[in-house]
Amino acid sequence: MKRYICIAAMLGCAIAHAQVQEGSIDEVNILGRKKIKQERAEFKRHGQSVETLSEEDLNRNNPAAIDQTLSTMPGVQVDKRTNFGGQRLVVRGYGNDQKFNNWGVKAYWNNMPLTSADGTTVLDDVDFAYVTNVEVIKGPAATMYGGGVGGAVRFYTRPDFTKGVSVSENAMFGAFKTFQSRTQLNVADENYSVSAAYGHLETDGYRPNGGGLKNFFNINGTVKLSKKDQLSFFASQAYSYEHTSGQISYDDYYAGIDNGNPAYIRKNSGTKIKSTRVGLSNTVSLTSNLRNYTTLFYYNGNTESISAGAYGITSSPNVGLRSTFTLKNDFKDFENRLDFGAEIQNSVSTTSSYRFTGSETDPLQTTGIGGASYFKYNNNQSTYFAIDYLTYKPWGLTLLAGISANRTNYDRKDLYALPNLVPGHKDQSFEKKFDVAYTPHFALQKEWKHQIFNLSYSEGYNSPTAASSFITATNTVNDDLKPERARMLDFSIHGLLLNTKLDYRFSAFRIDYSDKLTQLVVPGTPNLTYWTNTGSQKNTGLEFSLGYQYRTDDSFIERIVPFVNLSYYDTKYKDFSTIIAGRKETYDHKTVVGVPRNKYAIGLDIYTKPGFYLINTYNYLGNVYTDFNNTNLVKGFGLLNSKLGFKKSFNKLDVDVYVMGNNLTNQINYTFLFLGNSINDSDVGSGYPKGVATDLNPGPNKAYFFYGLNLKYRF
Repeated sequence: MKRYICIAAMLGCAIAHAQVQEGSIDEVNILGRKKIKQERAEFKRHGQSVETLSEEDLNRNNPAAIDQTLSTMPGVQVDKRTNFGGQRLVVRGYGNDQKFNNWGVKAYWNNMPLTSADGTTVLDDVDFAYVTNVEVIKGPAATMYGGGVGGAVRFYTRPDFTKGVSVSENAMFGAFKTFQSRTQLNVADENYSVSAAYGHLETDGYRPNGGGLKNFFNINGTVKLSKKDQLSFFASQAYSYEHTSGQISYDDYYAGIDNGNPAYIRKNSGTKIKSTRVGLSNTVSLTSNLRNYTTLFYYNGNTESISAGAYGITSSPNVGLRSTFTLKNDFKDFENRLDFGAEIQNSVSTTSSYRFTGSETDPLQTTGIGGASYFKYNNNQSTYFAIDYLTYKPWGLTLLAGISANRTNYDRKDLYALPNLVPGHKDQSFEKKFDVAYTPHFALQKEWKHQIFNLSYSEGYNSPTAASSFITATNTVNDDLKPERARMLDFSIHGLLLNTKLDYRFSAFRIDYSDKLTQLVVPGTPNLTYWTNTGSQKNTGLEFSLGYQYRTDDSFIERIVPFVNLSYYDTKYKDFSTIIAGRKETYDHKTVVGVPRNKYAIGLDIYTKPGFYLINTYNYLGNVYTDFNNTNLVKGFGLLNSKLGFKKSFNKLDVDVYVMGNNLTNQINYTFLFLGNSINDSDVGSGYPKGVATDLNPGPNKAYFFYGLNLKYRF
């Protein structure tokens, strides 16, 4: 694979170098899909593979089901444990070996990190129906975004500067007694845009004890203070309650049986989150060639969680800033741009956990205060970065060179460690500081006609979380724990053909991960775990995207938009070993758990001049292994979704009415797998025989439908 990347890169650069640039990207009048202009601009800025989703892409399905929409991208997969929560972002085969939440893939909302100071990401309380644009940077992006070896996913709500006042009401109902609505007010003029929205989502869910309830209130606005100064703000108040049905066995899964997991159901398991998020951004031109973009942000999430094994409460206020300066200079045939800045976060969280005994007659009975924990964390994360772009304009050739310095430290105080508060309790307070990690990024980029060639090398790192930095079984700090590191070589092309109506993207990459972090079980004590560096893995792959927009002069058909996204992976462990039942096991050359050999999505959309439209998506995920030894193969599946609707503007009123069908071919499928050292899950009171693993969350295995009506009135 490495040889093919180098050959392709040299060929691309040779072709490009022989040509003269014919205009910049900003001057291209793209006749194809709406998202392409922004996607090409971000590809240039990041100097590595980037793909975006426009508002039209997000509305292919229910926008709140971000797992279905994002998973159509090559190199991207989103797992989930509940109806609309428990999401796990997986980028280029990284990020799928965590049982809960996200780790190693950073997430942002309007320049505000959704990833907390200790590197974890919770997405349950994010209103994805309010998102108008998504951008995914694939592979290590630590130079610009700090810790994260998998990449970065950015969610945006763009301001609408259409002059006047508008009110919209979106409503959807259907399968599993689902009801969803969003009421939005938008007021705008040339110099300002303010939007306020209330979103509601409730469902009984497709699984036993699988209901959910979400309420969101969002305010988003932008004010142009002058031609050189712009102020933006965002505020949200969210409530999310996602019930958890638990994992089932593989036999039940393949038989299409889902009675849930009694160990979860009898406890009425689920996760409640009440959160507040606030961000204030300022974009200002300090001089004719120096610009600054600064965001101050605050987040506080109060979480109450009941699982099969424990009851937990967490309060996690997080505050920080992200500031980027851009300095541009022209020197005859050369243009130089320097981006430099910082991202700083601090989180002071309090968390408590109480373990259950497993009693079936008294499901919420705990093991007592002696088995509980009560901690206060002070976590700090900071990133300082500088990226220089030097362009030789006659050749359209750009050299990108960047570096970041990343620092992480934790301070945990055990609130149960006061003398005689809990007899026999060992103090689990600790401090942990990781050495400054430097991550470089280099790229050579060439524009030729409407093609952009990019050869890049980038590094990333992922610090262990605060919780994983302490070994409870030995009551010691895990001083031997090292951050994960990643090194990626990527050759990508983003091009336009056929008078810009056809767009394509091609990427060939290799990512080497070292000091891979894995959770192991202390022998003889299934409830006690610790984290360690288990070795390396190598992810190589090819990604290809192709899209086209065909417009006709026909009196009925307005446009036809087909696309295809393909991913091919070869992922292997190297010098990788774990300890199981006290015995060391080595898995060199085994396939990485949870990563399919192939994955693809095919779409065909038809829009008519009278306003009728038909949107079709087929998304296929290949076979995967769940265990390090590659003995348990889980069958792949493909899901066919369609949306038939009518969209039309009647003077001041916009109408969109539709029916949406998912899994139209009745395929057995899953939404979440336990992988690696998390497999063979068996909770006390699950109802399954001893030794039967419950590692899988199934999705709906029959076709299901939703019906929607969107109205917008412009005053």
